[in-house]
Amino acid sequence: MQQGGGSETEVTWEDQQNINKFGRLNNRFHELEDEIKIAQETNENLEDASNELILTDEDLVRFQIGEVFAHMPKEEVEDRIEQMKEVTSKNLEKLEEEKDSLLSQMAELKKILYGKFKDSINLEED
Repeated sequence: MQQGGGSETEVTWEDQQNINKFGRLNNRFHELEDEIKIAQETNENLEDASNELILTDEDLVRFQIGEVFAHMPKEEVEDRIEQMKEVTSKNLEKLEEEKDSLLSQMAELKKILYGKFKDSINLEED
């Protein structure tokens, strides 16, 4: 079918499913980027707190639990911060793995969709 000198490719049900899947993956990708940024900031803050503890001569330090501060032994706070860093690092690693998986799936869908629709479809963000 000719229109305006170009050709129009029919969009099948399967094509629409691939386009929808790409959209969902792309949305999750952006959510992940935000989650990764927050996890990185949390890691940096925990590292800063750990470094500050090294510099203090106090045996008791203030540690925030929820919205209140409690005085706790320095060593206990150091242990808690290390545990928090470990949990945050594992979470960050999991988020990065999910991001890599999404990018791979998106690349595969781009190959399929651009292969069929060429310049008729735009999956890039500008």
